[in-house]
Amino acid sequence: MIDIPEVVELPLHQDEDNNIRVSGTRVTLDTIIGFYRQGETPEDLHEGFPTVPLADIYAVIGYYLAHQDEVDAYLKQRDEEAERIRQEWETRNPPPTKAELLARLEAKQHNK
Repeated sequence: MIDIPEVVELPLHQDEDNNIRVSGTRVTLDTIIGFYRQGETPEDLHEGFPTVPLADIYAVIGYYLAHQDEVDAYLKQRDEEAERIRQEWETRNPPPTKAELLARLEAKQHNK
């Protein structure tokens, strides 16, 4: 007879930067679920992220399917934070203009 545990530990942990990672790896929940939403199978994900055990990938996807609203809210919050950081970066570091890029190219060619 199989001994069925009352509780199965979810292979997710939150690191010091509040990123949720899978199986003690650097692979994030965002990554696994993002690729899953794009149609990747658990086997495809395991092939792409061999450090994450296949059983853990299935467990994470199962958790996502059972708690989709909460996970989607977490992922939305992460996307919004990433967008805020991107906008701050671009404000402090605006991309060069076409004229600046052409001047750099000319200077580089002149220094050859």
